[in-house]
Amino acid sequence: MIEFVEASGRGRQFSGQFRVRLGDADESGVIRLDGVARVLQDVATDDWEETGLESTDTWVVRRTSIRVADGGRWPRYKEVLTVTTWCGGAGAAWAERRTNISSGGELLVEAVALWVPVDPTGHPVRIKPAFYDVYGEALQGRKVSGRVPSPAVADGALLVAWPLRRADLDIVGHVNNAAVWQAVTEIVTSRVSWVSVIHHGAVESGHDVKIAHVPGSLWMLVDGEVRVSAQYTE
Repeated sequence: MIEFVEASGRGRQFSGQFRVRLGDADESGVIRLDGVARVLQDVATDDWEETGLESTDTWVVRRTSIRVADGGRWPRYKEVLTVTTWCGGAGAAWAERRTNISSGGELLVEAVALWVPVDPTGHPVRIKPAFYDVYGEALQGRKVSGRVPSPAVADGALLVAWPLRRADLDIVGHVNNAAVWQAVTEIVTSRVSWVSVIHHGAVESGHDVKIAHVPGSLWMLVDGEVRVSAQYTE
């Protein structure tokens, strides 16, 4: 069970303001899921940059869960958002980042993501002591598991092609997390209340990608192997 833990009230928190832009909203003016994913990526990057920490490691997201807060809603086009993020826990080679998205003092959306540091060769590495110097007080010793469930495609799932584009790739040559969420948005057309995406393996340039889906679940496949899975509730 994924926990959306509240901030401990101690240690580092970072907040930034983001406006819902034209490219983030759907035809009804509501932010798309990939728009939310971009906001989460950007505030995480801004937080890390402000710390001044330097490392040859790159943090990649392994799992992200997003939900509408109690009494909340999805943001709308041109709305100015206050986005606050903090470290909610850690393990030997991964860390949990919690993020709240608010507008006008009202909590709208909550997110929790599991991030993993990888070295320049793409292999996971242990978290460096300098990370705890900055984020240790906020996580208050909370340990989180880095395990994710093994994916299994449901019988009778519908299969559609998902052609990759150069614009989908990030600086490490993988399909960017926000681009993965675009694929999710293509299938998840209803206004969901909760959605979780897990990266089981890399999706890269040249891959022949297909999406299998049933109501409530989808899988991104490369040569029949699940690289990404997602679950959602309306």
